[in-house]
Amino acid sequence: MGRVGYRITRQTGSHIRLTLDADTRHHRTIPAHQPLKVGTLAAVLNEVCARLQVDRAELLQRLGF
Repeated sequence: MGRVGYRITRQTGSHIRLTLDADTRHHRTIPAHQPLKVGTLAAVLNEVCARLQVDRAELLQRLGF
């Protein structure tokens, strides 16, 4: 997520907290499970897309997918 401005700010157990330092700070906690459930991944992507005001295709391109 570093490619879109998020950085890991802490990890507690099996969850990682990502922070975006933009105009206003945004935090997102995600599970560090392998693999992520499809619904969980979709929710994270949707939230990041909304925050960055980009569509999913552009976000995935920025992430290298």
